[in-house]
Amino acid sequence: MQKAIIGKKIGMTQIFDEKGNVVPVTVVEAGPCVVSQIKTVENDGYEAVQLGYGDIKLKVQNGSGKGKRVRSEKFKNDPVNITKPLLGHFKKNDIAPKSTLREFRVADISAYSIGDIVKADAFAEGDKIDVTGKSKGKGYAGVIKRWNFHRLKESHGSGPVARHGGSMGACSTPSRVWKGKKMAGHLGAEKVTVQNLTVVKVDAENNLIAIKGAIPGPNGGIVAIRDSVKA
Repeated sequence: MQKAIIGKKIGMTQIFDEKGNVVPVTVVEAGPCVVSQIKTVENDGYEAVQLGYGDIKLKVQNGSGKGKRVRSEKFKNDPVNITKPLLGHFKKNDIAPKSTLREFRVADISAYSIGDIVKADAFAEGDKIDVTGKSKGKGYAGVIKRWNFHRLKESHGSGPVARHGGSMGACSTPSRVWKGKKMAGHLGAEKVTVQNLTVVKVDAENNLIAIKGAIPGPNGGIVAIRDSVKA
């Protein structure tokens, strides 16, 4: 992988190509991202680049009083909405705190330096990419919605409902439900990667990338864009 960036899903729209065909696209606000750390084999056992995206609205708490958390003199002027270890991580490299951090395994880490800015123009029209995001959470769902089960018979004693999962397995052997059995439960809100998508348009001035088709997650969700592993 050579290129990667973090962005925020804006929403879907459509654009027209040179032949007048309608192309459905997802618009992503990609970057600007800052290189916040470079991992090497010597220090970390592998090579990777860490990117930071999204500014944190810093809140600074000074002094103390009833109902307020008292901070030591050393940290009293530091922001209170970020942990001390994470704040130290950014201070070490003299970088403004970012709300999102992601690691990417790149082919050549020498092309990056701490503090470099990665913008949307890292990608070009026609590039093949993989997009990773967190899918929409749908809460507790039954087996039909979650696993596409068929309905049961609605007659001859299968009731009173036809949308449940049916038999869970044998009775005496193994006398338990197998681990991983497809049953009702929480649906969505998991990491999803869609591969081999195409970059249709790049607006470097506004940090926007238009990607053909749909990508995971709701509008406003954080996504990671990287070179396609199958292209």
